[in-house]
Amino acid sequence: MSALSLQTRRRIRRLWLQYGILWSGAVVTGLVAVLYAWLIDYGFSLFHGAQQRYPWLPLLLTPAVGAASVWLTRRFFAGAEGSGIPQVIAALGDETPRDAPLARRLLTLRIVVGKIGVSFMGIVGGFAIGREGPTVQIGAALMFNLRRLYPAHASAVIEKRLILAGAAAGLAAAFNTPLAGIVFAIEELSRSFEQRASGVIITTIIFAGIVALGLNGNTVYFGSISAIADHAREMVLAVLLSGVSMGVAGGIFCWLLLNTERWIPAPLRQMRSRRPVLFGALCGLLVAVIGVLAGGATFGSGYLEARGLLSGEQQISAIYPLAKMAALVGSYLPGIPGGIFAPSLSIGAGFGNLLHMAFGDISLPALIALAMVGYLAAVTQAPITAFVIVMEMINGHALVISLMATALLATQVSRLFAPSLYEALSERYRQHRAPQAVVAGQAGDVRQLDLFDR
Repeated sequence: MSALSLQTRRRIRRLWLQYGILWSGAVVTGLVAVLYAWLIDYGFSLFHGAQQRYPWLPLLLTPAVGAASVWLTRRFFAGAEGSGIPQVIAALGDETPRDAPLARRLLTLRIVVGKIGVSFMGIVGGFAIGREGPTVQIGAALMFNLRRLYPAHASAVIEKRLILAGAAAGLAAAFNTPLAGIVFAIEELSRSFEQRASGVIITTIIFAGIVALGLNGNTVYFGSISAIADHAREMVLAVLLSGVSMGVAGGIFCWLLLNTERWIPAPLRQMRSRRPVLFGALCGLLVAVIGVLAGGATFGSGYLEARGLLSGEQQISAIYPLAKMAALVGSYLPGIPGGIFAPSLSIGAGFGNLLHMAFGDISLPALIALAMVGYLAAVTQAPITAFVIVMEMINGHALVISLMATALLATQVSRLFAPSLYEALSERYRQHRAPQAVVAGQAGDVRQLDLFDR
């Protein structure tokens, strides 16, 4: 009887190590992702209400928040800057000895706190940032810290499996799309990790998605697009227009972020390096000026504008996508926590509206869908992920082939301008892996990797 009990305990422990930790972490990741989404939505509602009442308030608020966010990130949460996806890719591709892995500096619980708190500040300040990329890093960090529940001799493969599952689960919960999380894990994150998503990891993603689904309901991120395919000739033209134009636009965006030394004046580059807090305030002022001139349309992630355009309840100007892109660059360069997924989808929707102004024979919903997938694919250079995310927003399957073709075409055009943004930034984390270059030093010696100073 005692032998049977010992055997049962061993079996339970084996099941716990093999499935229980991952699935429990997935539930926690899903809960945190949903709560984080609610917090960001609440933060932007605060800003939006104040901005509607006092249109000139961002000229004071946004620079102040920019300065404070940069100071907090550099002083207490170095490693939380930007999207968070490059950090996850860098951690997955890290080949250093296990006594000092990059993940232990980029995927800590302190990073989780900073990512949530400072990005909340950023959205309250009106910065053009999203929450999806940060949720990827948050999920990866939460799951990575569950490694302590494994035996001391747990392998590096287990640790990277936790990171991969947490990151993909975070994206699945952020968009309420488990399928997108699975594809994202395989296409984007696994580029630098030889282990593809196993059945256990896939179920982990599903668990996080189920939690998000249960709390948010069976809702679609931007709402459903009732897009109907036009005649073959019009659809071919739409694919070519969207694929090429979005590839150029997304490629230019990536080039701007990866080649700051070639377009930012030297005094501003020196300011960013020597006086980053002041640079953050200056970027905040730029974002505020753009937002005020655009009537408030460029503030935040762009969710309201994209959803209003898709539902036909809101009209946006022809200059919106370019203004939003400029606001996104200004929001990303200071290095405050914030993602580019949702702003990219909003920019794509704006470009779709712009294309419809020039080519009115093609239906507006179809052009919006194609431009959204094209711009997102061009920025991330992950065409399958972009296709799946946008596909799940569409009511019907008539545009599936067109979406796939647009995503692939836009990705190829984007590569003519710049390499993969996430891959390039993750490589800079790996190249600057000295502790003082990535995390805050001792006795107030605050240093941080300047990702864009190249």
